[in-house]
Amino acid sequence: MLAAQRREFLLTRLHRDRRLVAKDVAAELGVSEDSVRRDLREMAAAGLCQRVYGGALPASPAVADYPTRRRVEVDSKRRVAAAAAALIKPGDTAILDGGTTALAVTEALSPDLRATVVTHSPTVAAALADHEGVEIYLLGGRLFRHSMVTCGAAAVEAAQAVHADLFLLGVTGVHPDAGLTTGDADEAAMKRALARRAADTYVLASAEKIGAASRFAVLPLDAVAGVVTDAPAGDEAVQRLAGSGVMIVPA
Repeated sequence: MLAAQRREFLLTRLHRDRRLVAKDVAAELGVSEDSVRRDLREMAAAGLCQRVYGGALPASPAVADYPTRRRVEVDSKRRVAAAAAALIKPGDTAILDGGTTALAVTEALSPDLRATVVTHSPTVAAALADHEGVEIYLLGGRLFRHSMVTCGAAAVEAAQAVHADLFLLGVTGVHPDAGLTTGDADEAAMKRALARRAADTYVLASAEKIGAASRFAVLPLDAVAGVVTDAPAGDEAVQRLAGSGVMIVPA
């Protein structure tokens, strides 16, 4: 089998099974494990998969730049945003992450909601400006342009003063094995810091993020109260998540 044929096989299998074990695939194809690992390295470099110990997982499409992501799965994000917005009750203090799904949450909030929103996203804060009943606290720090959020030591320190009822967390991947992941180490650290400041954390996961993974771990699945997603209940990854005890909030 030619290298190009192997890679096509790997992509098809990855799409079907949502994971690849290099040793098993090598045995199935009758090639060396080194050959499969080399294929996976090349696929990862092309953004086609996320390498993990022993194999690979599907790469998240949500690692594109911010303007591109605003055009990805818009309807899916709106469905997730509507379900997530319903979790914020009058009088709550909610931490709202950055990213395009979080931005959609601002559009889904009731115009007469009276609550407090803490965010490290300037775009999210600006989008809430017309909600007169929402008190807005913007955490400062170094601006990470990929997601238009603040990160770094100053932002983490500012978060320490926050005590919230819930945190609506945005990630780029939700995988039964890899947990919650994103594409930048500093952003992952900021998300963890925010999660520690809330009583409950809910994950915003439009369908394309379910079963996908990125480079940096954010939180294990058992650290969150639930995953808000519009992925079909029959989806294998959704079933595995639910089977592991994760509460699925349908959107």
